[in-house]
Amino acid sequence: MNQKKHLIHSISRFSLFVFISLLGFSSVYAQSVDELSDDQIQQFMKQAQESGMSEDQLMAAAAAKGFGSADISKFKDRMTKLQADKKGPVNTNTTDTERRLNDTTSTKIVKQPIKEDSSAIRREKYYGLNLFNNKKIVFEPNLRIPTPKNYVLGTGDELNISITGFAAQTYKVKVSPEGTVQLDILSPIYVSGLTIEQASERIINRLKSRFAGLNSSGGGLYADITLGNIRSISVTVIGEALQPGTFTIPSLANVFNVLYACGGPSEIGSLRNIEVFRNGKVIRTLDVYDFLLHGDQKDNIILQDQDIIRIPYVDTRVSLLGEVRNPKIFEVKRGEKLKDILAFAGGFKELAYSKTISLERATPTEKRIVSIDQNEIAAFTPQKGDIYTIGKILSRFENVVTIKGAVYREGSYELEKDITVKQLIARAEGLKQDAFKERILLKRERENLEPEIIPLNLSKILKGESEDIRLKLKDTLFIKSYKDLRERLTVSISGAVNKAATYEFADNMTVSDLVTMAGGFSDGASASKIEIARRIKADTFGIAKEQSIKIETIDVDRNLIGAESGKLLLKPFDRVYVRVLPRYEEQKNVNISGEVFYPGPYALKDKTEKISDLIIKSGGLKSEADLGSAKFSRAGKVVGLDIVNIMQNKDDINNLVLNSGDALEIPRKKETVTITGQVYNATTVPYSVGLKFKDYINLAGGTTDSAYVKNAYVKYGNGRLDRTKSFLGIKTFPKVENGSEIIVPVRRKYRWTPAERIAISTAVVSIATLLFTIFNATR
Repeated sequence: MNQKKHLIHSISRFSLFVFISLLGFSSVYAQSVDELSDDQIQQFMKQAQESGMSEDQLMAAAAAKGFGSADISKFKDRMTKLQADKKGPVNTNTTDTERRLNDTTSTKIVKQPIKEDSSAIRREKYYGLNLFNNKKIVFEPNLRIPTPKNYVLGTGDELNISITGFAAQTYKVKVSPEGTVQLDILSPIYVSGLTIEQASERIINRLKSRFAGLNSSGGGLYADITLGNIRSISVTVIGEALQPGTFTIPSLANVFNVLYACGGPSEIGSLRNIEVFRNGKVIRTLDVYDFLLHGDQKDNIILQDQDIIRIPYVDTRVSLLGEVRNPKIFEVKRGEKLKDILAFAGGFKELAYSKTISLERATPTEKRIVSIDQNEIAAFTPQKGDIYTIGKILSRFENVVTIKGAVYREGSYELEKDITVKQLIARAEGLKQDAFKERILLKRERENLEPEIIPLNLSKILKGESEDIRLKLKDTLFIKSYKDLRERLTVSISGAVNKAATYEFADNMTVSDLVTMAGGFSDGASASKIEIARRIKADTFGIAKEQSIKIETIDVDRNLIGAESGKLLLKPFDRVYVRVLPRYEEQKNVNISGEVFYPGPYALKDKTEKISDLIIKSGGLKSEADLGSAKFSRAGKVVGLDIVNIMQNKDDINNLVLNSGDALEIPRKKETVTITGQVYNATTVPYSVGLKFKDYINLAGGTTDSAYVKNAYVKYGNGRLDRTKSFLGIKTFPKVENGSEIIVPVRRKYRWTPAERIAISTAVVSIATLLFTIFNATR
């Protein structure tokens, strides 16, 4: 790919050499290019490569032989065509990058495609190496700036010349390949190689011959010359670039623009010694770190045609690891110290151990470890391959004591000289009122780092009766409160209250207080029978040994007012149970729907109401009611009942006592019978009193070969089922009623598995063999 790009960018220059070279190696004089064969041109190409003549010498030879500029142009076209045919057909799917490089009129730099692989990840560890691969940073030349005064004109640049005043004239001219511009009848003006300022002065001087008084005081005529479209130039990148080659770029492009196009330095290329060659000499050395660290672009110069950018091998690299803000591999220039590398990495992190830096350095035979003190960093000289590691400070304090518990400000404090227990408590704003002072605990580390607990009587220390202990490093003082030393005191209430829960116990709390905290009694609560379950802490006279809970039953004022007796006082962990009045119940509803005079929900007045009572309460049955198909549901499930018998005999066992949520549905008479299953024509037919089970089957076309008539059954409207019965081969079919459904199931023939067949066959053979043996033995 790089060879192809190089050919594309330099074909015109090379073809000139080839064309002119034929002058010295053939007898052709002013021969037409059209008369040359392809073989001749290819032979001349080979001779040109071996000639060693300069371009000026070949141009002079061409003039001497009589060749003009038109012949040279034709030869260039022939050369381009032959080279394209040799490389293969033109690829119509050329990438955008290739199109930009081929288009010499393009003023936009297009970045070379970089393969997305693990190399991008590897490059991340080198500081600044991915600068020119960052998709969020685009280094493109700014073509909207005023033309720099030191801009050097060349072939392809366009000049806009505007004359104003009492005469107006505008010229738009392009610098020719000969380096001149042509204005009207004036002779060509040579401007190639001049700065825009020098070229303007030369052009205006020539224009004065036609426009008298131009740009003179009081002349009334003024000329202004600006740069229009700029030319394209070729710049070559060599050395350790990610994708070296020759690039066609706008003439205002700078070094960064070309580095962006080639992908920047490779992993072994230098970022700090990038050289720009012009006419065989180094004119500038670019350090990308200046841009990365300080935004300095003083060496990011504008390039000229045929400039060469060389990226040399990187010389010295060191690694900076650990607690720095940007741990990377850094390139080091001669004379730079370790402090400079730390500055490249952004300095130490907040928790970095900066007293000593660990260095891993390679010797000619092995590695060694060097410890660099803090005061040596400024003057320490890095070497190639150094690995510096900055550790993290220890997660410990050099002067800390801690106090926890019943003080106003728990936490860690500075260990001052000779600080004591009393002084530390004072630092913590003193003790809380519920502090347990008779026994506090001091946790201390021994010399072998084993912990020990030292109990102290704080009351005696505060009174001066005991020695005030001096604290040591990492001592921790624990001061418990009275609440911390006992179980959380609670009481609970449940039953007929609005907010049954567990509540915190308080002295002098009564049952009425607890009921009030629970939102009062709920509707139906019995205030005359409240139970209190109380823990027994010790053997009590009059209580059986196996008894662990004491039960008390009390009465309270339902309005929670009035004098309270001492027996209503609660104790910690009491549990209070509020009962419901014996005959209190919420309303219970049942529902009846369908063919009754007053369908809807009904409340049960007592626990003895039955299904027949519900039908009577609903106003009785309508004439269209099909009582035999009535469905009774309980808890969402259908209960198969014979409602006809229930209404004829109120004492029938099916006349169930109603429960809350029961539902009775009495449909209209269907006057049809449905036949489904293994019949030839599953259908619904009118119900007829004279027809029986087989008659209805025949109406459906009879049963199929797969019908299991023996198990045929009838499903009645009330959800009950009746199946076919058989005794000694005589079948008794179920009765068909109005609204019934006859179902004939399929006969599922059992098929023996191969294993079962083998087992049966083996058994039959064994039995036959046994019988044959017995028969022979009895003869």
